[in-house]
Amino acid sequence: MTLEDMLSFLMARIDSIAMSEESLKTKFDVLGRVLYKKGIITDDDIVESVREQGKLMKAIGVTQAELSDEEVRAIADNIIVWLKGDAATITKSMEEYEQRLRELASQEMKKPRLDVASPAVLSELDKITKGGKSGGKLIM
Repeated sequence: MTLEDMLSFLMARIDSIAMSEESLKTKFDVLGRVLYKKGIITDDDIVESVREQGKLMKAIGVTQAELSDEEVRAIADNIIVWLKGDAATITKSMEEYEQRLRELASQEMKKPRLDVASPAVLSELDKITKGGKSGGKLIM
């Protein structure tokens, strides 16, 4: 098996996992929406379940601290919006998220960068600047 065959196999497997995950997510959304619309799941149930999930994650060592009330409410609100199928709010939220990502990327691009050249590149640069003569001091 060649490296190309292995990479193709891995990429196909990743695609398969991604499709499976999307399928499960869609099924979960549909089932959750049915339960929510029938009143079997309430907003308070979701808030309390998010809070319990945060406590469980801390108890098993996945997180260092429990979720704050603000974090619990934000997560629960996000779930509730999906269960209600509120397309306008979801679209607005996605646009705000994309805008924040663009702002963060812009800020990262403005930060000064420190690039380090290899000794071979420094040696070549030294030769060029001294007209082909070597022997200058470089910090390596």
